[in-house]
Amino acid sequence: MTNELIHFDKINRETWQNLHRKTTPPLTEEELNSIKSFNDEISLQDVVDIYLPLTNLIQIYKRSKEELSFSKGIFLQRDLKKQPFIIGISGSVAVGKSTTSRLLQILLSRSFENAKVELVTTDGFLYPNSILQQQNILNRKGFPESYNMELLLDFLDHLKNGQDYQVPVYSHEIYDIVPNLTQSIQAADFVIVEGINVFQNPQNDLLYITDYFDFSIYVDAEVENIEKWYLDRFKKLLDLAKKDESNYYHRFTHQPINEVMEMAKNIWKTINLVNLQDYIAPTRNRAELILHKTYDHEIDEIYLKK
Repeated sequence: MTNELIHFDKINRETWQNLHRKTTPPLTEEELNSIKSFNDEISLQDVVDIYLPLTNLIQIYKRSKEELSFSKGIFLQRDLKKQPFIIGISGSVAVGKSTTSRLLQILLSRSFENAKVELVTTDGFLYPNSILQQQNILNRKGFPESYNMELLLDFLDHLKNGQDYQVPVYSHEIYDIVPNLTQSIQAADFVIVEGINVFQNPQNDLLYITDYFDFSIYVDAEVENIEKWYLDRFKKLLDLAKKDESNYYHRFTHQPINEVMEMAKNIWKTINLVNLQDYIAPTRNRAELILHKTYDHEIDEIYLKK
């Protein structure tokens, strides 16, 4: 971490875990294993030490938002429509955003009585491969220009106005948007929006995605650790694809593993690393909270915006 985080309070793990008294995680080991990505490492102790205090902090932000809305309604002399509490989660490819998002979804649904929590990944807002090929930017998949940012903004706008929305579905198995398939997202109590681009600004400078978030999290780690996690995940994706000819990664399973992993290293270096350094990491300061991971995926430091 550098001096660019001077407007954040740095909190070590020991201090952070003492900010919440509850010591019993509200989910089982089996439930935790079912939601974590297969290259991620997270324990029930991590849930207690890191995520229960985080859930408590989100509760404070939610209460503050509701009190402000109530006061504004009195000032304007009208009832304001209830809005979902929207949480943005960003970070590099393979850093563990998905696990964090799915875990928060469970914890929030169980911490707030009868709360409905929706989870959306911005992969669904990627342009289909056919359009990326037409624009000759398939090799830039994941970069800002490969996302339909106007559609993402339209989705967030509908949510803020209490309206449901049909979100396109992306499949990592086919490496593309699934034709004629959508995910119905309701204006729930909480909506978690996860993706590498959720803090990036669209071409329309009048609107900023971060303006829609009530709380935001950036999952951070050293570059060499993320690269290792990316390569580990790539190898596991190959194993899963061996018997599935429809899987995008199946084509690589017939090649020598050393050649395929060299290709994966090149993809990391020329695409994912460039995207991280040029477009993802520069948005870190826009988060309200930064979770920093060590080499073994353990969160050792938390940075909370002052």
